[in-house]
Amino acid sequence: MSAILLSGKEASSALLEGLKPEVAKLDPKLVVVQVGEDPASSSYIKQKFKACETVGMRSEHKHLPEDTSFEDLMSIIDNLNNDDDVTGFIVQLPLPKHLTDKEPEVNRAIDPKKDVDGFGAYNLGKMFLSKDYEDLPPATPSGIIALLEYYKIPVEGKHIVIVGRSNIVGKPIAVMLINRSATVTVCNSRTKDLAKITKQADILICAVGKAHFITKDMVKDGVVVIDVGVNRTDDGLKGDVDFKSIEPIASAITPVPGGVGPMTVTSLIRNCVRAKERQINN
Repeated sequence: MSAILLSGKEASSALLEGLKPEVAKLDPKLVVVQVGEDPASSSYIKQKFKACETVGMRSEHKHLPEDTSFEDLMSIIDNLNNDDDVTGFIVQLPLPKHLTDKEPEVNRAIDPKKDVDGFGAYNLGKMFLSKDYEDLPPATPSGIIALLEYYKIPVEGKHIVIVGRSNIVGKPIAVMLINRSATVTVCNSRTKDLAKITKQADILICAVGKAHFITKDMVKDGVVVIDVGVNRTDDGLKGDVDFKSIEPIASAITPVPGGVGPMTVTSLIRNCVRAKERQINN
């Protein structure tokens, strides 16, 4: 029996449809700051603006030259922080090489009330308290939670194994799942006998950035697989999971592309709506 396909396109369409009335009422505005011409970034930004159009949200693209200085970028961030018409904004990562080591400072400079990417320490810290304080959580982990909820896949009491410990995906999704009473194991590149651990997973989340890293012999029958990886290969986009071999034995699995990616974009839009609600209430 084949696995249920966890379509992020289907789930995101439903979630965006539900956001339309809120967008019409609140009139939020999202700004995306891009430095340089990274092709992957340009593709992701296009998807974000398409989602904005879908829900009727105002948006703006501040596209800066590759050689933009750190001082100029910080000045733009300061202006956006102080612009009352801007609900939320993101600085698209990765930044050009001369700014890469400044990324922590860039994230820190964004006003927490407008941090719709959820990368700042304030919003991450609130997330640690409980799910009731997940006001502006990181978009990809939030999208994973929303995808599981859409397909009514319970996490309470489940053993969830996460392969990858990044600040963007691995660490925050672990916290959000703990907030929902899951038993969570986080693995990394130095984990010994990785397959022994991944085979215990009721739900396996993989975010390592290596095509087909997880193979059939590393999972148990009936596992739910969430593949966060998007790897560009000669054969097109591939996930971290060997979809072809695992799909027949899994109970549910995300495709790549079309799985977690659309949910990340939708979560960003939802965060912008939440940010506007909080700004009005405060």
